[in-house]
Amino acid sequence: MIIVVEDDDSIRSLELYTLKSVGFEAVGCSNAESLFKELEKKRPQLIILDIMLPDMDGVSILREIRKIMDVPVIMATAKGSEFDKVESLDLGADDYLVKPFGMMEMVSRIKAVLRRSGSGENSIVSSSGIEIDTSAHEVRVDGNLVVLTLKEYELLLFLMRRAEIVFSRDDLLVKIWGLSSLSETRTVDAHVKTLRQKLGQYGALIETVRGVGYKFHEQNDI
Repeated sequence: MIIVVEDDDSIRSLELYTLKSVGFEAVGCSNAESLFKELEKKRPQLIILDIMLPDMDGVSILREIRKIMDVPVIMATAKGSEFDKVESLDLGADDYLVKPFGMMEMVSRIKAVLRRSGSGENSIVSSSGIEIDTSAHEVRVDGNLVVLTLKEYELLLFLMRRAEIVFSRDDLLVKIWGLSSLSETRTVDAHVKTLRQKLGQYGALIETVRGVGYKFHEQNDI
């Protein structure tokens, strides 16, 4: 089940219609209160959560969700609201959609997040030939176990769970190492280099975005 949290009735109806038409079970909520009532009934596969809601903002809702369960969340943000995107990702959002967005883009992002999170039902995160078992803290490449350091593991998991999202070196220093953005960014480059080597041909999926930082490219076109 996918929960769509959107206070605009017409947008919510369109999202629900689209999800049901492609085979998802979906329910809609217009505010935080109705969302938390749904969460008491059943754990969803994924939540699409609008930032702007009448009774509580989406970032605060995400913070409360993370206290009670681990479920994939895609945030819907207003165009140009960079602060909301960054804060949402910091709190553990799995992806974001920028309004106005197309319904097929929404479906595509939902499927990608569910695939990376193992549909919210198990501990496997996978893409191309890379598989991470978060319960065993193991990484396998084409079925073969690869030994990573703790920070290499955390870096890979973070990027794979947020495929196609570009993060600066400063962002990664804060999120993975807990260091300030004024710290030495060569730490990130060094870990990316060794991680790429250990992943073999799939190391190329960790792409350098010139002048910005790094992202994990989900599709295997190497």
